[in-house]
Amino acid sequence: MLLFKDIRGQAVDPVSHTLEVIQNYSYVEIHIGTDSQNINKQSRYTTVIAYKLGSRGVHYILSKTHVTLIRDMWTRLWKEAELSIDTAEWLTQKVSVKVQIDMDYNGDENFKSHKLISAAKGWANSLGYKVNVKPNNQIATRAADYHCK
Repeated sequence: MLLFKDIRGQAVDPVSHTLEVIQNYSYVEIHIGTDSQNINKQSRYTTVIAYKLGSRGVHYILSKTHVTLIRDMWTRLWKEAELSIDTAEWLTQKVSVKVQIDMDYNGDENFKSHKLISAAKGWANSLGYKVNVKPNNQIATRAADYHCK
């Protein structure tokens, strides 16, 4: 499993952290999303588990990974879906909780990432996850984008 940290860089166990958040905020909405950027000779991925605390804002933990540069956009973007779904599967097996997956793919047909929506969303839906794509409800991927740069 990925190593998660808080925004201060302190290591966080996602299972105990999620249980603590649920205990304190029974109405929490949990979103998982990944974003990537190609920087220098690396493809950098940031996966976020975001906890939407009703009208009290959002709190999140994140995991960063780097791999050798992936030049093919489709392969790089598909790995975003893999990381998000793998994280959601791992977390929901450890903690009985519903999560939503935010995918950084655009619902507008004019964007290249639109072509991935059908397959990636279908995969996540088949596992029982609600999926949010741009421009709707991008909680986790917005945080992932911020930390990916």
